[in-house]
Amino acid sequence: MPAAKKGAPRKSSNRTRIERDTMGEMSVPADALFGASTQRAVLNFPVSGRRVPTEVIEAFAELKRACAGVNGELGVIPKKVARSVVTACDSLQAGLRGEGDRSADWWEGQFPVDVFQTGSGTSTNMNVNEVLANLAALEAGNRLGSRDPVHPNDHVNQGQSSNDTFPTAMQIAGAVTIRESLIPALKRLAAGLRKKARKWDRVVKTGRTHLQDATPMRVGQEFSGFAAQIEHGTTRAERAMKRLAENLPIGGTAIGTGINTHADFGRRVSASLKKRLRIDFAEATNHFEAQATRDCVVEASGELRTIAISLSKIANDIRWLGSGPRCGLGELVLPATQPGSSIMPGKVNPVICESVMQVTCQVMGHDLAISTGGLGGTGSLLQLNVAMPMMAWAMIDSIRLLSNAATILQDKCIDDLELDRSVAEGYVERSLMMGTSLAPVIGYENAAKLAKQAHARGLTIREMALELELLDPETLATHLDPASMTEPDSGGSGKSRKTGRSTARRGGKR
Repeated sequence: MPAAKKGAPRKSSNRTRIERDTMGEMSVPADALFGASTQRAVLNFPVSGRRVPTEVIEAFAELKRACAGVNGELGVIPKKVARSVVTACDSLQAGLRGEGDRSADWWEGQFPVDVFQTGSGTSTNMNVNEVLANLAALEAGNRLGSRDPVHPNDHVNQGQSSNDTFPTAMQIAGAVTIRESLIPALKRLAAGLRKKARKWDRVVKTGRTHLQDATPMRVGQEFSGFAAQIEHGTTRAERAMKRLAENLPIGGTAIGTGINTHADFGRRVSASLKKRLRIDFAEATNHFEAQATRDCVVEASGELRTIAISLSKIANDIRWLGSGPRCGLGELVLPATQPGSSIMPGKVNPVICESVMQVTCQVMGHDLAISTGGLGGTGSLLQLNVAMPMMAWAMIDSIRLLSNAATILQDKCIDDLELDRSVAEGYVERSLMMGTSLAPVIGYENAAKLAKQAHARGLTIREMALELELLDPETLATHLDPASMTEPDSGGSGKSRKTGRSTARRGGKR
């Protein structure tokens, strides 16, 4: 490296170097890209070992890139300095992707600050500022910590505050991660469930309410309901992404007034992010709301929680329907992914379903943490929310968990899920609720009496009705046709009473 320029930090040993900030000197690792402010935060917050998510750091790089570009265009900082910051942002993003001489892990290690830090995220904002300034210094052939040609505050942070950059970065991270991970995973799962719905739509089974026998339905109808849940979940994910994107705090600086920034800064930065990331990012219409609250994150988390609950419903139903194989419902045959017991040979458990349901529990826990972080008097205090790093970590973790859960549910369960048709159809004839279609003919009370008699005798509804000679065999067969009971207005005849034609197949094509 070239000789140190004036103002460069002095070395304290072969393993550390001495950096200086407004509070004085600080010893930092010799080859670290961060500086004194970051090291103070590392020492101050040895809480959890959880770092701010990489997705947030990547979002910061995008934000700082956009800010530098706009500041250069506006003449707020020299264009040459702006280009140096942009180049540093590109280097950081490439490093986090594992491109270049250093591993992604090494680059992630340059952001060591704990999640449970200052509630505004100031430590992480300064961490990013210092890393980018040092990358620019190295690119120019200068020493780490020289702040030449880029200063972490005067240039990288120009026109910004931690109070508007951290909330902006967490919203960028959430929107991008939802688009790139969660939405594609949900779409694949919905497609897989629709495929099963079509495949099994001619198979009639018994429905169940309150875990008790109910009227017949088609397996395809049941799975069409699962598919619809995930399709609604995709819409919810898209709503969450939109909500995070449309309310960027950037441009509000310290408390929303925009002190020390150009009047066009927030709008132009948001436009730059929109163009580069192809998401409809927009500056907040009211910066005081955008910085004093995290309502948009609370709202997005609520959508994520609902998606999680939908996944739990599907996973649990499949677990029930696959119970057995001999002493449970046994309608579905779950893929055998691993041995189910260390003591019971041959046992296979619904492990994928259980994994998904545990994810639901965690996402609901994250939602509670995010909601608490957004509460007035807890995180939201006057002009600033001070629970943002925790909220960012919980939001990103929820998105990751849901993306992965949807993926394994499709790849390791739905894709290879099988139907035991003989079991599913066998339950139908034995169900006492077959008598429901006779109620319009013989009356509700007589149909109830028939069901009780059949149950007491151990007979089917058909057998009991024939023995009692309630209807002639041909009429009885018409009304006890299970397939005709899976559509409205069929009246047991298999045809619509309104049109006389075969009824439309709801919940999937046949």
